[in-house]
Amino acid sequence: MLPIPTLSLAVPMYNEEESLDVFFERVEQVMADLGETYEIVCVNDGSRDHTMEGLLQHVERNPRIVVLDLSRNFGKEIALTAAIDHCRGRAVIPLDADLQDPPELVGEMLQRWREGYDVVCAVRRQRDADTWLKRFTARRFYRWFNRVAEVALPQDAGDFRLMDRKVVEALSGLRERNRFMKGLFAWTGYKTAFVYFDRPDRAMGTSKWNYWKLWNFALDGIFAFSTAPLRVWTYVGGAISLSAFIYAVYIAIRKLFGDIEVPGYASLVVFMLFLSGIQLIGLGVIGEYVGRIYKESKQRPLYLLQAIHRQEGSGDAKTGDAS
Repeated sequence: MLPIPTLSLAVPMYNEEESLDVFFERVEQVMADLGETYEIVCVNDGSRDHTMEGLLQHVERNPRIVVLDLSRNFGKEIALTAAIDHCRGRAVIPLDADLQDPPELVGEMLQRWREGYDVVCAVRRQRDADTWLKRFTARRFYRWFNRVAEVALPQDAGDFRLMDRKVVEALSGLRERNRFMKGLFAWTGYKTAFVYFDRPDRAMGTSKWNYWKLWNFALDGIFAFSTAPLRVWTYVGGAISLSAFIYAVYIAIRKLFGDIEVPGYASLVVFMLFLSGIQLIGLGVIGEYVGRIYKESKQRPLYLLQAIHRQEGSGDAKTGDAS
């Protein structure tokens, strides 16, 4: 095996064949300029294009590249977990293959780490590469999440950050199946510094995230780190009960002091449908939590490895790992 490097880059990949050459060229140039020992741990998350073939070519070219081939597509959060699990460096940086997280920032992150910080979080100064709607919804998500969750997320911070080895070891003990990595990073705590950057456009390819996936991703984050969606229905039920009591008093007073007209069926039907909708929404929220409990109770591995590829002499390829 190669000596333990100073830095490991954890890179999940899904259908990134167009980005591979540009990504490795730029990252390797940055690391050469820094003069640090490093490894690049790439995860092929069930890509349907020629990403895996391209990765194998780069493995043959550079002994510092390690490729994990998952048995199928498990999603970015799981793929990132697999990459971090197999990083050996004293510090680990998750990095996207689209280069919207600029590797040129690594030098500044290493400097802050050597100043004694355990986590160096990269925060976007601007998100001009994103659409107006995506920027708007992202801001609202961060604000709402920080109001209801047990941990706070830095505004406009993604997965791009440097983590000391002890932070990585702490993360390795968090094996929940519904993973929201930004929340898990924040949950570990530790001494944190921030560096700021302007987010560029994608170097190549297109985003794999659509608004429906982002919506479900946001829900995963809320349900994983807050019980507020459950607690709110206590207040909703209390408010409806209080309203019903006040309305009952109002009807009684009208009956005592004068005639009361017979209400129509339309208002009664609307009221019943409203209450039915409220009940179904409440059941849906409970179902979200029960579903997560059900998944956790199965204790399935987070991912299955088809093979690990590295240059001959730096460790043999192996197959069939699960974690």
